[in-house]
Order: sequence, then C-alpha cells, then structure tokens
Amino acid sequence: MKGAKKMSIPCLDLAKTFPRSPREKIAGLVHLPRMIDKARALENGSIGEYIYPCPLDERLLTFLCIKSDKFTEAIIATEDQNISKWAETVCASRTEKENFNKKFLAKKPNNEKSREKFYRIRDSIDPSRTDIQTWTDLMDLEEGRLAKTPASSS
Repeated sequence: MKGAKKMSIPCLDLAKTFPRSPREKIAGLVHLPRMIDKARALENGSIGEYIYPCPLDERLLTFLCIKSDKFTEAIIATEDQNISKWAETVCASRTEKENFNKKFLAKKPNNEKSREKFYRIRDSIDPSRTDIQTWTDLMDLEEGRLAKTPASSS
C-alpha cells in the first residue's frame, strides 16, 4: 500500500449506517472490511459511536503486524481491492488466515466485566437470544443482520 495515490474513496457515515459485518472478508480475512469502514469513518469525522481501534480491531492489526495509525494512513486513500492485495502479501499462508478467522469468530467475553457488558447489550436487544455467545454474533444481532428466533418474533 506504499505510495497510495490520494483519491476519493467512499466513506460510510457510521452515525447513520452500520459498518460491514465482522464476518465479511477481504483477502480471506474476517473483520478487515469492517475495520476499513471504521478507520475511514474516523478520518472522515463520521464514526458515530463506533470505536477504532477497538479490541477486536487490535487483534487483526496484531495479526497483520501493523499499528492502527499506520493502517489508517495506508487505507484512507486506497481502494479495497488494493488493500486486499497488500493483505495477501502480509499473510504467510491460507492456513494462518483460516486459523485466525476461526479464533476471531469464536471470541467470547473473557472476564466478568466483559461478560456483564455482553449480556447487558444482548439482553437489551433480545433477551431470548441465549444462542448469541460470541462478539461477532452480538455485533450482527445489534446491527440487524441476524434474524430473530421464532420465539422472539411472536
């Protein structure tokens, strides 16, 4: 992504819409499209209540061996397809990406404080959704990408 040409890249207003799902992939990596949306929105002043870099962003940034400020600087004027090419060069193997994705998507609250926060958010949306146990599931539930269960739609 070095030498990225300054250009007008579409930027979401995250006060009005949601970033992409953490399940979406670029270069075979989950969460990368969402992190791009948030970084661009932060630079554009339209991040709303989202946080960049959040702890999940930090996990991906660590995997990619890049700091959040350098990532933002690199992607701000770079189209997704060029970010994909860059990410492909950073990741050594498909197996590494698959292992990262599997762990990332399975990430659950890991202490009492995060569990309390997790359940408070989940239960404020739909207390019947006890099947929601991971952060990615919670984000998709919160942003309306997961259908309500039959019990919760009555």
